[in-house]
Amino acid sequence: MTNSKIKPLSVVFLVFKYVMLAGAALIALIPVCVCVLTAFKTTEEYNTTSVLELPKSFLNFENFKVAFQQANMLKGFLNTAIVLVVVLTVSVFIGAMLAYVLNRFKFKGNAVIQNLFMFAALIPGIATQVTVYQIMFSLGLINRLYGYMIVLMGTDIISIYIFLQFFENLPVSLDESAIVDGCTYFGVFFKILFPLLKPAIVTSLVLKGVGVYNEYYMSNLYLQSSELKTISTALYKFTGPYGNQYNYICAGVLITIIPILILFLIFQKQVYGGMAAGAVKG
Repeated sequence: MTNSKIKPLSVVFLVFKYVMLAGAALIALIPVCVCVLTAFKTTEEYNTTSVLELPKSFLNFENFKVAFQQANMLKGFLNTAIVLVVVLTVSVFIGAMLAYVLNRFKFKGNAVIQNLFMFAALIPGIATQVTVYQIMFSLGLINRLYGYMIVLMGTDIISIYIFLQFFENLPVSLDESAIVDGCTYFGVFFKILFPLLKPAIVTSLVLKGVGVYNEYYMSNLYLQSSELKTISTALYKFTGPYGNQYNYICAGVLITIIPILILFLIFQKQVYGGMAAGAVKG
């Protein structure tokens, strides 16, 4: 009797689960499909057809050519690549060294500093932009690529806690053995511990890299020159008071996806390994 009651409930729950999953998949995929379809439509087609209507031809690459040339996307890719290399390198070293100090050196105020980092994570970044902009303006860092990179170099709180988690799993005996052998604290960090942080480094690079590559607000705010546009703001050229050219914008969006997709396919094993090893254990 009990089993007969439970079985229908389990079937209902199973159906509900798959309906919810199908709905979530549709919500995620429809914008992507619309973007792909729009990228292959001419301006006339876009103005006269619905967003889900197929284009006349998927071999029309004129939109991609116009978007790449008029938006100067090559320069945008170059600026973004420079920003990514510098910001990710500095952020990883700052985050790893900060986590090393907080984990290995027990000093007065250690717990307070860690709690302050958690408190800082609760403050929306947009809420501090007025003050940050005033500081950037007074230092002459507006419309400077290096100024924009300095703003982004602030290490993410999540990255700090990822490195802290990994240092918790590395025995202190490694440090002690190296110090007994005459190694300095810098030597312990760079020669002994830092090479063991590879999974945490990969995780931090993925999280920070995606954020920097997709960052739009600060890029548009601090890099106002057309020669300093990053890939996220290059397509702003196709917007204006008289309407937006979405067929060119969607073509440009697909172009911006290609480098990340290629990198993901090449390094997917390292990405999955780093994310799995970097998961916080309860």
